[in-house]
Amino acid sequence: MEEYLYTVEEVAVILNVNKNVVYDLIKKGHLDVLKLGKFKITKSTLLNYLKDYKGKNLSDIPQV
Repeated sequence: MEEYLYTVEEVAVILNVNKNVVYDLIKKGHLDVLKLGKFKITKSTLLNYLKDYKGKNLSDIPQV
């Protein structure tokens, strides 16, 4: 099964946040990544994140 791999920039657009917020989510362990030259986030990882943190405030990452 092939799975789409998002870049940090694509995830930022999907979440409607700055790409630095995505890097913070990665750094704090909220988003698992693959390092293939650059960080890549699988579609299933992103969907699980959205499901798990639905309704939470992304502007205060430590609370997420």
